[in-house]
Amino acid sequence: MMTHYMGTPYDVIVIGAGHNGLVNAAYMARAGRRVLVLEKREMVGGATVTEEIIQGFKFSVFSYVVSLLRPEIIEELELPKHGLQLLALDGTFTPLPDGNYLARWHDGERTRQEIRRFSTRDADNYDRFGLHMHHMSRAVREILMMRPPEPSSLKPSDLAGMGELAKHFKGLGNKKFYDLVRLMTASATDYLDRWFECDPLKATMSASGIIGTFLSPRSPGSAYVLLHHYMGEIDGVSRSWGFAKGGMGAVANALASAATSLGAEIRTGAGIERVLVDNGRAVGVVLEGGEEIRASQVASSLDPKRTFLKLIDEAELPADFVEGVRRFKIRGSSGKVNLALSELPNFTCLPGDGPHLRGSISISPSMAYLERAYDEAKFGRFSSRPYMDILIPSTIDPSMAPPGKHVMSIFVQYAPYQLKDTTWEDQREAFGDAVIDTLSEYAPNLKNAIIGRQVVSPWDMEQKIGLTEGNIFHGELTLDQLFFLRPVAGWAQFKTPLHQLFLCGSGAHPGGGVMGAPGKLAAVEMLKSS
Repeated sequence: MMTHYMGTPYDVIVIGAGHNGLVNAAYMARAGRRVLVLEKREMVGGATVTEEIIQGFKFSVFSYVVSLLRPEIIEELELPKHGLQLLALDGTFTPLPDGNYLARWHDGERTRQEIRRFSTRDADNYDRFGLHMHHMSRAVREILMMRPPEPSSLKPSDLAGMGELAKHFKGLGNKKFYDLVRLMTASATDYLDRWFECDPLKATMSASGIIGTFLSPRSPGSAYVLLHHYMGEIDGVSRSWGFAKGGMGAVANALASAATSLGAEIRTGAGIERVLVDNGRAVGVVLEGGEEIRASQVASSLDPKRTFLKLIDEAELPADFVEGVRRFKIRGSSGKVNLALSELPNFTCLPGDGPHLRGSISISPSMAYLERAYDEAKFGRFSSRPYMDILIPSTIDPSMAPPGKHVMSIFVQYAPYQLKDTTWEDQREAFGDAVIDTLSEYAPNLKNAIIGRQVVSPWDMEQKIGLTEGNIFHGELTLDQLFFLRPVAGWAQFKTPLHQLFLCGSGAHPGGGVMGAPGKLAAVEMLKSS
């Protein structure tokens, strides 16, 4: 195959135009570097996209909510000027099989009244728990934007980093420090049992501890994932989750606009065949088709397995590093079902339209329900009665659907990437049927309201947007894969064994979610190394 050499026109090549890649590109361009972003698809965004799958209906196909996006990134890149508008979701509605329901709202008193119908003790504890998690979130937020120090290094920067970390933990005080350690190592179930007794409340809250992971609510470490999702923030209001007006593609489009306004160049339809390596240094990339583009630095926003095991000859990397990447847990466990509806779902427990349809709808009636869903996945089957986190974006942004019609986004757990004795190509529609059948038990009009549907399995996520095994976090958020262990011990500072090759995606610290922190932190390291 003929190779076309283009000289050395760029300071930085960013592989992948997902949100972290775009954040990285924007900050590098902001620092005056000449940046080229290369994206395999014909659109930017990666998992953060809006697509009109059914005519007139716009879907946030993969990721579907936003609020982990760091406030400093929104401010520094002036994303509202580039069209980003976040719409807050009003609470969580959990329909129950017995015809009852549990609702939590942003109005604290209204939420306490709802919870008091189930447990006076839990209603009294709810605000105390919220304050406790606020303190835990503040304790972790500072670490999120910290360069992970290497604990075995005697370099001044690492010693200073360890000192900064120790100072941070000391500043928490003994009680908060012990609470944080307990939270980092406990299961969501055990942690919530310390505070609450109401089963639907605990199930709905613990579901945040299993999203995107191959863990059950009783698995150690799931309490941290709960905290990870508890750190949502919109316009300075913590514990808030929202929807981007225009769908999640609006986030990527705002980031792309910010990056290009700062001088970055974005090229779509440009898949990467391999990273060019010269004497242990990344010097550019070769595109699918043979075109060669060179740069002084290369940043990959792809997951670690795709970056190091697909785009680079293993002989160019240390054997122990390659083995660490192979062992990195990246098991997909989530699916999506996107529906075009002729009318709103009518829930038996709370009929008609109302504010309960303008927030998150959680199918998580009990801890036993979630555990059974996990048990099926554990043995290689998708959950026949799954946990679902549902939004109806058209209720807060009518532009997402034709007048009088609606779109529904259903995030589903569990959908294991590895199915026993079958494939996702054979089981995709059966999975979609299981989701709709389960939800129809709570909203009987749903089936007749469906105009069209899109079912997305972990295998589809891998095929369409390059997420290895369909893992939405680029690797599980377990204690053995966080901070200075992410993605591989000794290589958690965004640098890689190849000189001037950096990792800027969610497989790097601080992990997954539409956060942008890995992209920004990697840019800081790249600027130091250039």
